Amino acid sequence: MLIYNVTTKIDPSIHEKWVAWMKDQHIPAVMQTGCFTHYHFVRVLDIDDSDGPTYAVQYFIENRAEYERYINTYASALRQDSTQLWGHLMIGFRSLMAVVN
Repeated sequence: MLIYNVTTKIDPSIHEKWVAWMKDQHIPAVMQTGCFTHYHFVRVLDIDDSDGPTYAVQYFIENRAEYERYINTYASALRQDSTQLWGHLMIGFRSLMAVVN
């Protein structure tokens, strides 16, 4: 089992709208690709969020082939949608992790 983790720092001016968009549009669109089995949407705690909150979405995926299918087929358009909507008001990074337990 792998986890595709996307961590994003959000400008306070878009916080509530961004969270609603993630719940109502973006995460459902990612899950509709069929590449992931489930996800967790979390807020990162114990960090300085004076310049905006930080969130992470952990998408669980069965294997590397499904991850590659997501990256090659869907990721670019979904990232582009995020950038067009929110631009410089958010910054994020992505990582692929393996479950070890």
